[in-house]
Amino acid sequence: MTKYLIVGGVAAGMSAATRLRRLQEDAEIIVFERGPHVSFANCGLPYYLGGEITDRDALLVQTPAKLKARFNLDVRENTTVTAIDAVAKTVQVKPADAAAYAEAYDALILAPGAKPVVPPIPGLADAQNVFTLRNIPDMDQIETFINTKQPQSVVVIGAGAIGLEMTESLVQRGLDVTLVDAADHVLPALDIEMAPALQTALTTHGVHLHLGAAVAAIGDHAVTLKDGQLLPADMVLMSVGVKPETTLAQAAGIKLDVKTGGITVDAQYQTSVPDIYAVGDAITVTNQLTGQPALISLASPANRQGRQVADILSGVPAQNHGGIGTAIVRVFDQVAATTGLNERQAQNAGLNFKMVHLNGKDHAAYYPGAVGISLKLLFDAATGQLYGAQAVGPHGVDKRIDVLATAIKAKMTVFDLEELELSYAPPFGVAKDSVNMLGYAGANVVQGLTHTIQWHELAAELAAGKQLLDVREPDEFAGGHFKGAINIPLDALRERLDELDPQQAYIVSCQSGLRSYNAERLLRGHGFTVQNLDGAIGLAATVIPDMIIKEAAK
Repeated sequence: MTKYLIVGGVAAGMSAATRLRRLQEDAEIIVFERGPHVSFANCGLPYYLGGEITDRDALLVQTPAKLKARFNLDVRENTTVTAIDAVAKTVQVKPADAAAYAEAYDALILAPGAKPVVPPIPGLADAQNVFTLRNIPDMDQIETFINTKQPQSVVVIGAGAIGLEMTESLVQRGLDVTLVDAADHVLPALDIEMAPALQTALTTHGVHLHLGAAVAAIGDHAVTLKDGQLLPADMVLMSVGVKPETTLAQAAGIKLDVKTGGITVDAQYQTSVPDIYAVGDAITVTNQLTGQPALISLASPANRQGRQVADILSGVPAQNHGGIGTAIVRVFDQVAATTGLNERQAQNAGLNFKMVHLNGKDHAAYYPGAVGISLKLLFDAATGQLYGAQAVGPHGVDKRIDVLATAIKAKMTVFDLEELELSYAPPFGVAKDSVNMLGYAGANVVQGLTHTIQWHELAAELAAGKQLLDVREPDEFAGGHFKGAINIPLDALRERLDELDPQQAYIVSCQSGLRSYNAERLLRGHGFTVQNLDGAIGLAATVIPDMIIKEAAK
């Protein structure tokens, strides 16, 4: 009989334990969890604190008793594994309320997860009003503090996914919330031009937003920024990120990745020490798009890895292929989702890539209730292979990003996106879905049918002598246009070509990019040198507003 010990009883660890039992009925399986709960829904914690999930017990997916009854698992909560003896193949175990003991193993699976990053901010160590959110005890402490201390003001430090979810939840609790982040935009997985809708949603709902701001100190009722500003803070939530929990592995001499700090594993989740495996947020995986080591701290990959290591240990073919990272977050009335690489990651990987931006609708525009979705797609400049996508909007974001994530995992190209057959009826989609449209736009770039420039390239191109041509209608132009732009509506362009200089290089723009693409093709057909501003003025207005005149020219 094989004896398996599993350290960590949440997503990856419990997936490994239950899969092992389904494949090996005669195995002895012991799960150690240092906290008081196993298999809990940690992604649901912010929604309980915000009042959307009202039943606390609903977060407890399984209990040791249920796991014993169904899977014959020996689950030991409130029990910490303190050391590993890889030679003797034993671990030292310390229950919270009993003496320490040793437990032998045939194979050891490490699934310790990740822990919150807590930077060394002056005053933090002594503060009684500072919290992190990673598990149910953290959630209970926050709930108790709010109910007993009745704070009025909260500062959330960190505008990643957890910070954004908790900001929304705390606002829903009626608290005055300030969100602080050292970056220049919220949700670092997004590129900067995709973030303004989230930031508008935050401020519209009363959140005080401080971006590009570093925290200098934390006090009992205030947070001091490095620029000297004092922010009222009866309560502080730290959400600056997580890092792999590798204390046990490092002490056992298990190799860690120098770049990521996560546990190094091979394609079978084997660590550098024989018979010790690792899965979940604590491990380093391979980014499937760059081939580089990466951390992907998400629930879905962790559950998959737990299942796969159980397969491997049971002789079922399985392999650690790495991941691409797909995530979604709600911020009040907006939803943002990402998959694959963002622009910064693609640049750092040295990829030869292009991108397109698109404004679409969640369903047919003529059917009531249609709302806009902003999308961005990154792809190989030569082949069109998909590298990454981002989407922001009130509805329909999850559908599009899941299709794009599947396409990226399948190594599809922009040409494949053109061919996707997606469900359509007016209440649900668009005949030419936004995903298809991304494919059309990307294919035009790869095939050289359009020559685009990005918003951050515009100033330099204009300084080099190029002329902006706005092909919107006059009333649109009067409502806001680029400085120095000339206006010839698309439908009048053929008849007014004599107003343009064939020796002048033009950058053509409209509201979203569609009319300007048609104008680009028209002008190229007449021998003009033209580039199309990707995303057009609708995108540029959110990130380079100083280049736009918002009133009619005098």
